[in-house]
Amino acid sequence: MQLNPEWLTPTWFIDSDSDAVVNFADDAAGDATDQVEVAGKLFHAVRDGFRYDPYVSQADPNSYRASSVAVSDRNWCIPKSVLFVAAARHRGIPARLGFADVRNHLTSEKLSKSMGTDLFAWHGFAELLLNDRWVKLSTAFNIELCERFGVKALEFDGTNDALMHPFDERGNRHMEYVNQRGSFDDLPLEQIFDTFIDIYEDWDRDEKGNPRRVKQVAAARDDKFGS
Repeated sequence: MQLNPEWLTPTWFIDSDSDAVVNFADDAAGDATDQVEVAGKLFHAVRDGFRYDPYVSQADPNSYRASSVAVSDRNWCIPKSVLFVAAARHRGIPARLGFADVRNHLTSEKLSKSMGTDLFAWHGFAELLLNDRWVKLSTAFNIELCERFGVKALEFDGTNDALMHPFDERGNRHMEYVNQRGSFDDLPLEQIFDTFIDIYEDWDRDEKGNPRRVKQVAAARDDKFGS
């Protein structure tokens, strides 16, 4: 496979050369040098190092930069994937972003009411090139959240994709992939915001046309997500 240099290049969002990302990636990888081993360490560091919290999503582009995500304590699928891709690029692993629309059948009633739907558009995951094969890896749900939902935590084996399970451990429907949006070398944030504004009740544009989340409910309690 011909290597695209953009899969290793820093961008404004995927700022793999920033101090915050460099420190995060090097701390997570430790002494590992094998790319598959490094990828596994980064996977677990992103998955479990940042508690999944869908209520922190916002319209500030700075919050989507990998360097900003690296110093947070909670985040959601898109920023966590940006950090994973940035950390992988810093460690010399070709990486890009992948997106799909998913229907979460186990989401909380409160979150569905806030969004106006159980459809999660532009669900983000990372794609890493390992042994000449793209591997899709979702780090959205930390292991504690998986235990709360009764869903088996996603694991990294270096070969197979790690995407959301269709069923929970009791056989109930969990995550349904309904639309693949493709792979991206950088974060298509404007496209993402356009979709959010089209389909979510808690997103619109201000008087200047800038995207905004109009009902910020981060401070409200949602026991299902530990928020």
